[in-house]
Amino acid sequence: MLELTLRGEFIELDKLLKAMGLAESGGRARLAVAAGEVKVDGQVELRKTAKIRAGQVVDFGGQRIRVLQAPPAGG
Repeated sequence: MLELTLRGEFIELDKLLKAMGLAESGGRARLAVAAGEVKVDGQVELRKTAKIRAGQVVDFGGQRIRVLQAPPAGG
């Protein structure tokens, strides 16, 4: 399972796919989402810019990505 640590509160789904190298471009990521190829927490997600937050799991192309929260700064 791959892991992505958030820098902020959330990441948009299409940006997550591109950042993880699962889509070669933002356009390909958006097409995959629109085609129903991406699941979030086991459910097909059709919103290209769905806000993915810590604790969620994204499945695409045989890969599973767990989204983690960055530890608090200065701790």
